[in-house]
Amino acid sequence: MHTDICEDSIFKGIYERLAEGLHDYLYYKYGERHDPTDKTQEAFIKLWENCKKVTPTKAKSFLYTVANNLMLNEVKHQKVVLKYQNEKPSEVTHESPEFLLEKEEYFKKYQEVLASLTEEQRTAFLLNKAEGKKHGEIAELLGVTRKVVEYRIYSAFKVLKAELKGFNIK
Repeated sequence: MHTDICEDSIFKGIYERLAEGLHDYLYYKYGERHDPTDKTQEAFIKLWENCKKVTPTKAKSFLYTVANNLMLNEVKHQKVVLKYQNEKPSEVTHESPEFLLEKEEYFKKYQEVLASLTEEQRTAFLLNKAEGKKHGEIAELLGVTRKVVEYRIYSAFKVLKAELKGFNIK
């Protein structure tokens, strides 16, 4: 029994067994925007750097924890970037201050409502509305039936419509 994963053949076997699943996990949880492929590779680099400390039985747990933390750091970084972009307008608009204020309030409320959805609803809804994927494609990605995807999107839209009723969405 091996006590670490520093041997090339052991590490290669772990990579072949876990890389695709780790990538898919990151993609489904965080989407394509935060580059799950890079985060998967970075997690395996960290695994290799810590190969003396990680046993083969703990490798999966180590990888998923590291990859999840990398994604959370990326999300946090993106929030900082967005905050900076909001503080420094890049161009002058000819919209009224009332419109801009309402738009900002709507966007904040929309983000809050999206955050309140279940992970399954949010994932299906954003894959459909933000990325333009069809129900069949989403079902295949998530490993569920088309009816389940339709229900998740419908229920997410129903929550959004109820919570954003003062903003006239259709």
